[in-house]
Amino acid sequence: MAVYIPPCARMMKEIKDESSVEYQRLAWDALRKSINGLNLVRGRGLFCRSCIKSQTACPRFTDVFAALVAVVNTKFPEVGLVLLRRIILQFQIAYKRNDKPRLLAAVKFIAHLVNQNVVHELISLELLTLLLEKPTDDSVEVAVGFVTECGALLLEVCPRGLHGVFERFRGILHEGKQIDKRVQFLIEGLFALRKAKFQGYPAIRPELDLVEKEDQFTHVELSLADKIDPQIAVDVFKADPNFLENEKIYEQLKKDILGDQEEEEEEDSDDQELESESELIKDETETNLINLRRSMYLTIMSSVDFEEAGHKLMEIMETEPGHEMELCIMLLECCSQERIYIRYYGLIGQRFCMMKNIHKENFEKYFVHQYFTIHRLETNKIRNVANFFAHLLATDALPWHVLAYIRLTKDSTNSSSRIFIKFLFQELSEHLGIRMLSERLSKEFFDESIFPKDNPINTRFAINYFISIGLGGITDNLQDYYKNMPRLVIQQQNSQEESESGSLSDDDDDRRAKKRRRN
Repeated sequence: MAVYIPPCARMMKEIKDESSVEYQRLAWDALRKSINGLNLVRGRGLFCRSCIKSQTACPRFTDVFAALVAVVNTKFPEVGLVLLRRIILQFQIAYKRNDKPRLLAAVKFIAHLVNQNVVHELISLELLTLLLEKPTDDSVEVAVGFVTECGALLLEVCPRGLHGVFERFRGILHEGKQIDKRVQFLIEGLFALRKAKFQGYPAIRPELDLVEKEDQFTHVELSLADKIDPQIAVDVFKADPNFLENEKIYEQLKKDILGDQEEEEEEDSDDQELESESELIKDETETNLINLRRSMYLTIMSSVDFEEAGHKLMEIMETEPGHEMELCIMLLECCSQERIYIRYYGLIGQRFCMMKNIHKENFEKYFVHQYFTIHRLETNKIRNVANFFAHLLATDALPWHVLAYIRLTKDSTNSSSRIFIKFLFQELSEHLGIRMLSERLSKEFFDESIFPKDNPINTRFAINYFISIGLGGITDNLQDYYKNMPRLVIQQQNSQEESESGSLSDDDDDRRAKKRRRN
């Protein structure tokens, strides 16, 4: 069986001189793609940048990133120093620019690094002094979040400093007028948390307490007032004249730290992969489908924006071909569960409809399915689903002929479907406007569905329905048709009477001719 070898590794094998600049550049490219198993000292800039970027994108895992940095810092303090400088620089820039999301992420990272003893606790008091010197709603909210994260540690190692911070919070509460009521409630909640000795907010979770106290290395030389050098030069490639010697030193250091377990684990993992590939088991319990839906759900709910979600979902669908309809179902289910409609879901659906026709066809099929089973949903879910499909229609991601499946008559609709049609067309009018919406609905295939013309009762029902939901402007043509409908009905009746009278006169002539023949 052929084994895939990355192009970078293949090219590195082809180069015989491992000390050459070409080989070093290929090693650097491999380091950029995956730092696992490669030189962490040479790639310290890439490691720090990746940690900060990942923590900013997902702040709820900050304690995990801080534990990782604490482990690396015990063996490579220079790596921890670079990361601390960059996170402090990020704090300074976000504070000056009043960038609240980035400031919250930086402050939370600093708090957990203090908990892990990567940086001295004095920097936390310095940070709180800076935030509470000239209190605003945002600065006080950030300070409350910081104390919540590392208050348990400060209560243990620096109780006087923490007492001074709470006295400042108390003074802000007494002043009252400078900050919003919501922020005052946050401060009061922080006092209650302090009274409970920060129960529920431990400094370090037991499963993340990975470094022994005697192995910890704490940086004390940093300050928020310092002019920080982020050391950007370590993020780019630079040829090393002593490349081979440094690699041997690092390999020896890695063996001293990890021992021979790494090689044994790699061999075991390779054996397991070979066994899994050799034994193909047919799954009859739909476990793979459940795992696919779980991975889709986690990707949709954890992505920062629709572009990231679309990219990750596309990678998932490439590994699981034939389950494209599951993507439509999961996207609609996630959208319907929200309290209000979020445009994020519509943008994901729009992107997939624009990429491949199979997704467009699946969304069209699921539109029909949702409309005919809409009575199973609650009103809030109906609103979200209608707004989702309205977004696809307004952006031409979904063909408009899907609306032909809606037959707007009293007999063919129920209360749930009328609510769905109401939300759908109101959202379309907000996207397009009444004039453009009327132009889109002027197609002939809507005459038998949305604008029925087969019966005056059905026509009047459709007109009254759209007028009642505030969209009477799209029924101008239908109203003109309804006004002329009596004349058309009379003409049809006259033509029928003429045809009937003609047939009767022909029958009379035949009867007379038969009587003459008999006589």
